[in-house]
Amino acid sequence: MTVTTALPHADALALADQRLGAWLKQEGCEEPPPPPAPAIPRPDRAHAAPAEPADPAAPAGHLTVPAGRIVRPEPADPAGRVPAAAEAPAERLRLGGRVLLDRDGGPLRGRAGRYDRRRLRTPAPHGTHQLTLTVATGVDGPTWVRLEAETHTTGSGVRTPCRVPVPELACALLPLLDAADGPAAVQLAPRVLTAGEVDGLIDELCDPERRLPTVVASVPADRGLDEWVAEVVRPLCGQLPGLATAYVLDPAARTEFNVALEYHSVYGGAVRTYLPEVDPASRHDGARHPVLARRRIEEDLRRAAGLLAREPRRIAAEQPLPPPLAAVPVLRVAPVVPRAGTGPDAAAVELAVLAHEEQQDRAEEQARADELQRVRHSLRRERRGGAQVRALAGRFCGGAGGAAGRTGRPPGGPGLAGVPVVPGRPGTPGTFTELMARIDEFPLLTFTGDQKSALALDGMQCTGAGWARLTWDGLTALQEYAEAAVRGEAGGDFKQWCEHTPAGCHRFPPRKAVRGESRTVFSHTKWKRERMLPVPECVDASRRAFMGAHLRIGGGRTAPRLHYLDDCSGSGRIYVGYIGLHLTNTRTN
Repeated sequence: MTVTTALPHADALALADQRLGAWLKQEGCEEPPPPPAPAIPRPDRAHAAPAEPADPAAPAGHLTVPAGRIVRPEPADPAGRVPAAAEAPAERLRLGGRVLLDRDGGPLRGRAGRYDRRRLRTPAPHGTHQLTLTVATGVDGPTWVRLEAETHTTGSGVRTPCRVPVPELACALLPLLDAADGPAAVQLAPRVLTAGEVDGLIDELCDPERRLPTVVASVPADRGLDEWVAEVVRPLCGQLPGLATAYVLDPAARTEFNVALEYHSVYGGAVRTYLPEVDPASRHDGARHPVLARRRIEEDLRRAAGLLAREPRRIAAEQPLPPPLAAVPVLRVAPVVPRAGTGPDAAAVELAVLAHEEQQDRAEEQARADELQRVRHSLRRERRGGAQVRALAGRFCGGAGGAAGRTGRPPGGPGLAGVPVVPGRPGTPGTFTELMARIDEFPLLTFTGDQKSALALDGMQCTGAGWARLTWDGLTALQEYAEAAVRGEAGGDFKQWCEHTPAGCHRFPPRKAVRGESRTVFSHTKWKRERMLPVPECVDASRRAFMGAHLRIGGGRTAPRLHYLDDCSGSGRIYVGYIGLHLTNTRTN
């Protein structure tokens, strides 16, 4: 959760401390004592600001300032060291068994402003839950509040959970902070919009300062608004507090919205996630914003809630931090004091060694944090560049004499209007070598497997060319199905699409489209492992997923297959994990 608040820094921090203490008390932990007033170096220049009255409890040579006051740090020296106040270690409190609270604060690195941070560690069944709350304020900007929830596992045999539940602290703080994301208020529950509020929603979607995704839900014609919101939309958005803003369009608002955003429409009970930087005038920008169809929602509401939260979680992890939060130094914990009973000289030496090691560790951790911020900026630039390339390719395709593109479908056909159809080289590939070189011509298909298994099919004479053409036909049909599926217009899975292929779309034989493997294959450990194929981390944290759905490319003992994972309702893509000879089953043994 990364939001802004109109509250002053001190008020936001006091509110966060109060809610954190109340939650700890509710959990049966000791309530932490009030934090000490932060200290800053005593100014020694004639033109320095007037000093505050000294606190008798403060260390000699320091001044205390009210919590949350913005201070201008001393400029960094040529070696890049931060001011002395930022070097103060965090205060560590033990609140019962295995519950640790670290508190620190000080000036920001390299810029005017202040931060305060709370890091809470509590025991988990197989590790430790960590909750980090940071409040940072620049001189001329709003107060930023960031809440990070993590789970650190212990032991190599325990798998890290792919999802961390929404912290109760986030739900408690959001309404009290009057949290905002650019122009939008960040609320706990989805808000119902009327027709008169549609213009404000569109302005919010297009605002360049928006960082969080915006989830917009429609209401089906056969369900009442209040009933649909209470029974479907609110549970569906249960994992979104702090990660996205959510709205529900009433029937009149839906009509106004879809007329204004013809390339980004949502209707029929579907829910659409609008990523930052929406371009309402671009037909090709519509493909960036995934749609969760009503059918998928009603099939399994709990799973649909997880799918809906995927993109907001990814953005929360990859989005570059705003400058005040990026300038927060890494947390420093003071070295443990040597045990009593050792000599004073030995204790001093041991403490000096520990302090030196801690300083080195902190420098390395700060370097990793800075590198992570650079990676986030790089990812953002790459995504922007990719979107621009797709838009230009789509405009080029649309201006080339109205060509129907790679699939031969006329403009305005049943596919997704917002997906750029990249024109490939004319004709169907005759070999798998050519097919793999041209597989990027399918914008919504991602090949994640090893090309060697596909290229090996070229070595099988006579039938190899026919296999390549049939594989290309299958990929073309999958692309057209994906275009419709991300809009919620596919009418079922790929098997049903093949059985009822819309007019103007490429037809693939239904008998060659198989929904999944047999129970025997699924329950056989070795055979199942062969079908656990690569996927991006946004699909599964283990980077592997079972791909039972496949296309039959040939017959006989060799029987080539194309295995894929349909994730159109999640990431809006289909992942092809394998093209090659038939994987092991009862017939290939």
